[in-house]
Amino acid sequence: MSPLRRLIATALIPIAMWTTAACGDDGPTFDDNSLVVYSGRNKNLVSPLLEKLKAATGLNVQVRYGDSAELAAQILEEGEDTRADLFFSQDAGALGALGKEGLLAAIPQAALDRVPAKFRGSQGTWVGVSGRSRVIVYDPRTVPTPPASVFELTDPKYKGKVGWAPTNASFQAFVTALRVVSGEDKARQWLEAMKANGTQKFPNNVAILDAVDAGKLQLGLINHYYWYEKVAEKGQAAVPSKLAFLPGADPGALVNVAGVGVLKASKHAPAAQKAVDYLLGTEAQKYFADQTKEYPLITGVATAPGLPALDSLKGPQLDLSKLDSLEQTLSLLQDVGLV
Repeated sequence: MSPLRRLIATALIPIAMWTTAACGDDGPTFDDNSLVVYSGRNKNLVSPLLEKLKAATGLNVQVRYGDSAELAAQILEEGEDTRADLFFSQDAGALGALGKEGLLAAIPQAALDRVPAKFRGSQGTWVGVSGRSRVIVYDPRTVPTPPASVFELTDPKYKGKVGWAPTNASFQAFVTALRVVSGEDKARQWLEAMKANGTQKFPNNVAILDAVDAGKLQLGLINHYYWYEKVAEKGQAAVPSKLAFLPGADPGALVNVAGVGVLKASKHAPAAQKAVDYLLGTEAQKYFADQTKEYPLITGVATAPGLPALDSLKGPQLDLSKLDSLEQTLSLLQDVGLV
């Protein structure tokens, strides 16, 4: 058993129910035209898109929703017996971990070439389908000038006033980037200092954002698109918080991707590749821009109004393939007592 399988499997909890893209309440049915998706993306975010995929491709889409790391562990445990054809991950790290274990098939170069090289796996086994930036959400009513670095969040003036989501895949990818960019020792020191400073744990980005808007937190670490979605839904007047896109090479400015990989053990590889092509097509990319407020990754599709241009987000100089060291990140988080 690999280190990643041992580490993650020991913490597995029951993963969310199977659903069909069409109705969600019937049990899964499999036939030669089925496409089985393990989705680490939130059901509320992507189920409408998977409905569109079904309509556009004619595939019988079956979806299993759960946390990206847990689903990656599930695939590792299932091995060649996995039912998954396509893994739709919230972040590059879980995809990279599966690629490192040799469980992902090569994606055709024509599909890879639709996305800039920095947003796909260096071995060609996974490809990003949407982009997101890590940001600091802050309450301008109490924090008129937000921090310019995640390292400033350990300041005693923020004691007990910052929120994070240690079990969230996007946070874990950020910690991996912190480890790679700044080194293991500095990453550990930052986590320990944040914990000692009373940083509050939340289950996800949405809960952090809501707490800042409600005045229960001053600052939080989230992905950018949750704020833009909330503003689109409720209006700017109902969302008092603001976002700070961190400058330069700060690890807190990580630009990550949600992405997909086709399982080597897939029983329906042609259908899985059809899904990859669809997710890299104009309709799906416009969905990410218009509905989830993420960054489309192919040329010719505009970002949502109000977002900084993707090429203006510099972030740390990091090959996203290096986010595959998920086991070290989870081990570090366990050592610090955060998961």
